[in-house]
Amino acid sequence: MANPVEQAKEQMKKSVEATKENFSGIRTGRANPALLNGLLVDYYGAPTPIKNVASIGVPEPRTLSITPFDGSQANAVEKAIRDSDLGGSTRRDGNVIHLTMPELTEDRRKEYVKLAKGKAEDGKVAVRNIRRKAKESIDKSVKDGDMGEDQGDRLQKDLDKATKETTETIDQLLDAKEKEIMEV
Repeated sequence: MANPVEQAKEQMKKSVEATKENFSGIRTGRANPALLNGLLVDYYGAPTPIKNVASIGVPEPRTLSITPFDGSQANAVEKAIRDSDLGGSTRRDGNVIHLTMPELTEDRRKEYVKLAKGKAEDGKVAVRNIRRKAKESIDKSVKDGDMGEDQGDRLQKDLDKATKETTETIDQLLDAKEKEIMEV
């Protein structure tokens, strides 16, 4: 039987990665191509992620340049950006679309910090759910006689240690993101 603690650690790593990915979509003072993650373009009638239909560059700190691979889709890409809740202004230069992000106000920065805290809490909830499932698996193995109580207790301590380390990692990521957002 596979070690439930090792399986839980692997799943917890994935939760940390998912939390990092969620943080990358939160805006800071600088324009970042990750802001466009999750943005779908109506590409010949099929909703397609923008990174699959265009290249994204950062020519200036507050500007993204989006160049569709297929020039005939520039209007669809521009429409998807305008319809999104990014809050930037678009400008066309031939097939290249320039998205200029406004300066962040103090209130907007605080909203982004709140959003980051919510995403961090989602990551921690996922970690706690992984811990709960692994703990149930250990308890069941002890009850069924597949492992002794001492081994079960050791595995539970390892599981608790891994859970604590993972939630601390998420807290550190959150602190770094908060500093990044609040930096003027």
